[in-house]
Amino acid sequence: MYRSKITGIGHYVPDHVVTNHDLAKLMTTSDEWIVERTGIKERRFVKKGDGNTPSTMGTKAALMAIERAGITKDDIDFIIFATLSPDYYFPGPGVLVQEQLGIREIGALDVRNQCSGFVYALSVADQFIKTGMYKNILVIGSELHSGGLDFTDRGRNVSVIFGDGAGAVVVSRAEKGEEGGILSTHLHSEGKYAKELALIAPNTSKWVPEFIKENNPEDTSYYPYMNGNFVFKHAVVRFSEVIQEALDANGYKPKDIDLLIPHQANLRISQYIQQKMGLAEEKVYNNIQRYGNTTAASIPLAMSEAWQEGKIKPGNLICLAAFGSGFTWASALIKWI
Repeated sequence: MYRSKITGIGHYVPDHVVTNHDLAKLMTTSDEWIVERTGIKERRFVKKGDGNTPSTMGTKAALMAIERAGITKDDIDFIIFATLSPDYYFPGPGVLVQEQLGIREIGALDVRNQCSGFVYALSVADQFIKTGMYKNILVIGSELHSGGLDFTDRGRNVSVIFGDGAGAVVVSRAEKGEEGGILSTHLHSEGKYAKELALIAPNTSKWVPEFIKENNPEDTSYYPYMNGNFVFKHAVVRFSEVIQEALDANGYKPKDIDLLIPHQANLRISQYIQQKMGLAEEKVYNNIQRYGNTTAASIPLAMSEAWQEGKIKPGNLICLAAFGSGFTWASALIKWI
């Protein structure tokens, strides 16, 4: 059995910065209110006509990751794309990236696990590498939230949280004799809470043409819904559990973690987990203050910035953890090579 390792990381965010003060012009909110509840100061939004879509942003992040991996696009054997906001209802964005990169007719897989989507996708890539089926897999997380948010008082509790952006990694086969890489991944779900954080429509029983025909402005099912307090309470429990699960599986303790990169859902959740795990502030990487919650993009985006800042080095023990809609949650433990 082979080992897998991350050999390249990249990210992309739109140029358009939207501050809390900008949002306060659209709805009854304030910088103080948003920062107190989420830690977010600003986020990036796609601007109409700038050419950004989930797939194009993913492609830009992928090109950076491929270059940093020291390979070419023709060395990529497989593509895995995680998102909750695909370019189209179908087909998924994985095949769009394949076309945009001009890669030969390799396989492309889409993962729809929302906030934990990137870790799920990383786990799939890890298994493919371990079996020897592929040598270099491109894993992307990319989201375009801004086009589907309710920027009125009705939707403010959700809409102030999310931002647009992409992150990508190249997962490669480790060389013989290399110690470390992706040590393990751990995946969970609890579907009985599916509707506590969900976007219900459009769906196969509630088609868009019917909605347009009815033109019902009171129908909120076309906007994301989140039971905020309920989600928060479950998140802090599941984050802690899945991080500890990864540590136990590999014989480590929280103090052994060099850097925890949690899904950037809410700064208050990250701070709670940091305190509960007894980690120093510099051992938890957060960039939600600048980008908001970018869902499947948040972990690779944060990992890319942390690597750029020299916070991820060979020999470091890196833990990734996520919780979100589904409910689904996941972790990955990596001994960086």
